[in-house]
Amino acid sequence: MDAKNGYYQETLKFWKDLTEEQKTLLNQSIIKKQFTKGEAMRSGSENCSGLFLIESGQIRAYIVSENGKEITLYRLFDRDVCIFSASCIMKNISFDIFIETEKETTAYLIPTSIFDKLSKESMAVQVFSNELMASRFSEVMWIMEQALFMTLDKRLAIFLLEQSNIEETDNIEITHEKIANHLGSAREVVTRMLKYFQDEGMVLLSRGKINILDRKKLEQITMY
Repeated sequence: MDAKNGYYQETLKFWKDLTEEQKTLLNQSIIKKQFTKGEAMRSGSENCSGLFLIESGQIRAYIVSENGKEITLYRLFDRDVCIFSASCIMKNISFDIFIETEKETTAYLIPTSIFDKLSKESMAVQVFSNELMASRFSEVMWIMEQALFMTLDKRLAIFLLEQSNIEETDNIEITHEKIANHLGSAREVVTRMLKYFQDEGMVLLSRGKINILDRKKLEQITMY
């Protein structure tokens, strides 16, 4: 068994339930793709590539308002599966989702037509898809809850702590503009809040960087 097949078996829960013919079709159709940092994997409704299996890297799924404001819905990492990149074959998904890479990313693509065919033929694939959709919508609802009911200082503190955990460092390389895009806010508003955090001794700001100085204070903000 080659490495590629091994990767599929570990990632796709429905693999063992496919027929030999379906497994052969999947192996012949799947495509390995490389993406550079900042590259678009899906641009709204302009394309619907299929199901992406993230072997390594980091991606961000987001939506854009009519006035151009972005808000991150969820992020995916090594060995995650991006189902909204195949949203065109899902009923009642009528909003545009944009997907871009935050780091250099290696992914395997199951083309839309192949994934659609397997979904129609296999109950296991349908269950897999439904479980993924439920998981992603749970993440989206958490983001919407934050946007609607949490103050910006709490949302910003949560984001900085999560970003620090992702990067495994308290010295975060990120612009105020990028944070605003994640939170669905304006850059000026984020900058003012970061300066308040700095005045309170929680962070140290420099060009393109935020150094967390007091995690406990940030954690306290997330609790009220």
